[in-house]
Amino acid sequence: MPRFSVIVPAYKVQAYLHECLESVLSQSWTDLELIAVDDRSPDACGEIIDEFAARDPRVRAVHLRENVGLGRARNAGMDAACGDYLLFLDSDDTLTPDALHTIADRLKETGEPDVLLYDYARTFWTGAAERNQRAALLTEEGPAPFRLEDRPGLFRVLMVAWNKACKREFVERLGLRFPPGYYEDTPWTYPALMAAESIATLDRVCVHYRQRRRGNILSTTSRRHFDVFEQYDRVFAFVEERPELACWRPVLFRRMVDHFTTIFTKRDRLPRGSRAAFLRRARAHYRRYRTPGTTIPLRSRLRHTLVHLGLHRTYRALQAAMTLRRRALKLGVKLARALKAALLQAHYRIQLRLPLRADRAVFAAYWGRGHGCNPGALEAAFRAFAPQVRTAWIARPEHQHTVPPGPRRLSPGTAAYWTALARSKYLVNNVNFDRRLVKRPGQVFVQTQHGTPLKHMGLDLQEHPAAARDLDFPELLKGVDKWDYVLSANRHTTLTWERVYPGSYRTLEYGYPRNDVFQQATPADVARLRESLGIPRDTVAILYAPTHRDYRRTQRTALDLERVLRRLGPRFVILARAHYWQRVPLPHQAPGVIDVGDHPVVESLCLASDVLVTDYSSIMFDYANLDRPIVVHAPDDDWAAYQAARGTYFDVRAFPPGAVARSEDELIDIFATGHWRGSRSTQLRAAFRERFCPYDDGRAAERVVRHVVLGETELPPVVPLAERRPVPSAAASGLSPAATVPQPSGSLPVTDGHERR
Repeated sequence: MPRFSVIVPAYKVQAYLHECLESVLSQSWTDLELIAVDDRSPDACGEIIDEFAARDPRVRAVHLRENVGLGRARNAGMDAACGDYLLFLDSDDTLTPDALHTIADRLKETGEPDVLLYDYARTFWTGAAERNQRAALLTEEGPAPFRLEDRPGLFRVLMVAWNKACKREFVERLGLRFPPGYYEDTPWTYPALMAAESIATLDRVCVHYRQRRRGNILSTTSRRHFDVFEQYDRVFAFVEERPELACWRPVLFRRMVDHFTTIFTKRDRLPRGSRAAFLRRARAHYRRYRTPGTTIPLRSRLRHTLVHLGLHRTYRALQAAMTLRRRALKLGVKLARALKAALLQAHYRIQLRLPLRADRAVFAAYWGRGHGCNPGALEAAFRAFAPQVRTAWIARPEHQHTVPPGPRRLSPGTAAYWTALARSKYLVNNVNFDRRLVKRPGQVFVQTQHGTPLKHMGLDLQEHPAAARDLDFPELLKGVDKWDYVLSANRHTTLTWERVYPGSYRTLEYGYPRNDVFQQATPADVARLRESLGIPRDTVAILYAPTHRDYRRTQRTALDLERVLRRLGPRFVILARAHYWQRVPLPHQAPGVIDVGDHPVVESLCLASDVLVTDYSSIMFDYANLDRPIVVHAPDDDWAAYQAARGTYFDVRAFPPGAVARSEDELIDIFATGHWRGSRSTQLRAAFRERFCPYDDGRAAERVVRHVVLGETELPPVVPLAERRPVPSAAASGLSPAATVPQPSGSLPVTDGHERR
């Protein structure tokens, strides 16, 4: 019995059917049957289906004797299906690569739910693609599976059959069938969601929903749009037969009225002269299914009133008036913003004509996120080694609290902000400033960057559009042309920056200022940090810091942190650090997992921890300066996906900073056996440090200030790696008791890949 039955009804789509069927059969997940239903199509659809069936035994051809319509054609496909889960795909749409594999993984991960909802993107004949605007509702954050009452917002996801995988046993038990007529998805999807005992979501585009230039049924002007009334009759009849679902009547009522008004207001749906009749039918359904006490949202009350009263002409007139009002308001807001922007730019132009202030420096990091990273360390060094220079820090209002006493606080887009950019001699950032920045003669721009590159950056992202997204490469190079100095921590970084950010700047191989603290901190600092984070005494603190996936909307962790801790025991705790692009914490609230996603200083987390677990984050290059153990978690499929979507400059699994785990069980095994701190891990870390940590000796910020601000040429020499003494971890002195744990029950192999790589 196959895992999936993919049902594809076909009628007059010969131009698209081949691509549709091929998208199913080329999936990396092969345990499927493809049931292609020829709905007595007058074109070559039947022949195409037979050709596919002849070449692939997974294809089952079903030929109907007469044209029965989309709904009944799907029913014919269901009658022939024998898979665990039913998936429907319209014959002009396609599955995205690896969609079924991802769906299968999510079904297993969430305990075989009755219904799994996944996302889609509209694809246009122009070649453009647009993701579902309700995609946020499909977030995988939170417990799963769940019931509809836990996440009623799913009612707002497009009510179609082809964005769901439904357990066949559940469908048969419920007796779900597609009715004839337009809007046949309505009496299928609402009952399926309401009756499901378990639901899960998958935040991934699995279907490309083709927006045909001509030929979309629902965009056809026809009286068959009146079928929507019978479809809602079926939905409410389903609820009537099941008293336990009565709580959904108010929601269904609101959705029904919204659906009616959508059809009524679409100019291409109803034939001329039929709108009044449609509104009369809508009024009758309104009165029939309205539930006493139903709360109507304020924004919907006017529409509901007009449907309730059946005021056809009034509805049209008010709709036109409201459209004009919205446009007027939007125009007013737009003009106000334009006026403010023009005044600020006029102010900036005036400031550009005034003399530069040689004793002023302005700093920023991560697009206004707050004080930190290399610019933060440099700002402190300016005050220590060049106190004659007054510093200012640009941060958005919600991050102003991270700015320490000393620098002036500036908010982006204010007059003071533009004044500082126009008249400060020194500009320091780890990204670019506002693209409208005019680089003046005499200004010095220090581009610090924010890590050693493992993933592709700059111009190399031209090969990875999913990661580049809307990056404007010509604009990027205009920003590069404003740089005077670029900081580098090693030769690999230098060569990469000069290739992917080509410009006339000078590279300063002085190390990264943010790593100075690793050589300057004391054991007392480490103890204080651990206490502030709530790390129990005599425990090993694992800092878990995965990187961001540009190709995922939901950033879920590849590790079950609760399971990892349960297997390792109470001598370990995990500091869970989400990437700064991730707006929600890592989804684990288990005892022993400390969420440090909001901690403003990642260097402090590194100091407080005893070992780092990461995947492809550049934090590994910084953490290596502490000479503490690092474990790389890089499953084969995840590594392949990351390389394909983002690209990397080398295979971190072939040249790692420590032990490498290719699965969660291997990771547990590495800690359980002590390999995470074994001799081979130490050798790997030493080679990694030799290549990537040659200059980070604790005086990088001082060198930058002495050279760039004070003009010194004789700079402090770099301390060799062998002579550096980074602050030890809290557990380093008494690590033996906590270093290994009893082997977890079961058969967890100690693979050679951990220590012999």
